[in-house]
Amino acid sequence: MIPLSYNVRSLQARKVTNLLTALGIGLVVFVLATALMLTEGIKRTFALTGSDSTAIVIRKGSDAELSSWFDKKHQALVMAAAGVQQNADGKPAGVGEVVLVVIAKKQGTELLSNIRVRGVTENVLSFRPEVRIIQGRPAKPGTNEVLIGSQLVGRFEGMKLGNTFELKKNRPVRVVGVFESGGSSFESEIWADVDVLRSAFGREGAVTAVRVKLTSAAAFDGFKAAIESDKQLQLEALRESDYYAKQSEMTSAFVQMLGVSFSIFFALGAMIGAAITMHATVAQRRQEIGTLRAIGFGRLSVLGSFLVESLFLALVGGLLGLLGALAMGLVKFSMMNFNGWNEVVFSFVPTGAILIKALTFGGVMGIIGGFFPALRASRVVPAEAIRR
Repeated sequence: MIPLSYNVRSLQARKVTNLLTALGIGLVVFVLATALMLTEGIKRTFALTGSDSTAIVIRKGSDAELSSWFDKKHQALVMAAAGVQQNADGKPAGVGEVVLVVIAKKQGTELLSNIRVRGVTENVLSFRPEVRIIQGRPAKPGTNEVLIGSQLVGRFEGMKLGNTFELKKNRPVRVVGVFESGGSSFESEIWADVDVLRSAFGREGAVTAVRVKLTSAAAFDGFKAAIESDKQLQLEALRESDYYAKQSEMTSAFVQMLGVSFSIFFALGAMIGAAITMHATVAQRRQEIGTLRAIGFGRLSVLGSFLVESLFLALVGGLLGLLGALAMGLVKFSMMNFNGWNEVVFSFVPTGAILIKALTFGGVMGIIGGFFPALRASRVVPAEAIRR
């Protein structure tokens, strides 16, 4: 076995080319890791929005609240179903809401984007205790006052405490509060009074979804059976956690597919670059390799030694790529949620599994890129190499 000190000296002798090779692999690891981190961020954002002990009821056949509309009178039937928790005042713990999408102009640009507006009831903050107002105060029921999620602040025109903007033409609203909800997708929404929203958009007498708190997570099956057994209602009950997991599927799959596709494309380039560099190294070191063979090191030893160098470069590049990817954890990224067709702000979330997967991918690139140059080095004939 050729000593590792030999590989260290060889790598030090070609610092520039080796650094460029490592950076090429690092770029691939960076792209792959950030794509996987964003995918994880999308899943977590929606996972934080849902709860196993909360059920959401939408119109059967709808894939999201936005496409679900049914008569408001059904709300009372849903809240009276078996398994629904009662508040301290004896009333069912539930809310009937209206969800719409409006177009808003991004701050300082002419770009437009979709924002989700949720028509909420007076008890919305008690129903969602994870939501807390960080600026201002709660909106007064029946008025044109709204709350906005923290991820909207300053990103769109009028989206600041005390400012006004139009939900639609000639329907101005005033921001009286900013809220957070632990990083959930609610932070990318506008909350308005449900009756004001219905009136503004001509949706009187309708809701898009009804949410209820269950007595326990185990009560869901009984609640679901009670809702869906009434064929006249044509409603469907889902665990809120399952509903939001489904909402994230299309967007997270798109990001992951795009990231993996780019990674494979860049990986081919990086492996070709690594192979060219290693082939050039083998050509320059023929006499050196011949000497190693002449003093007794076999083909497998030479092959292993060059693979070690290639793997080392790949791991160094991979670690640099991971450092860059970890820095993306400080960045917020907004993109369209394909299920709801509204813009949502996501974070890049690193996990141990993602980091290991990306670094392993970089190591495999190094082995594949360095294999044929290493094989060529192992086939050098000592006598011919030394004579040159």
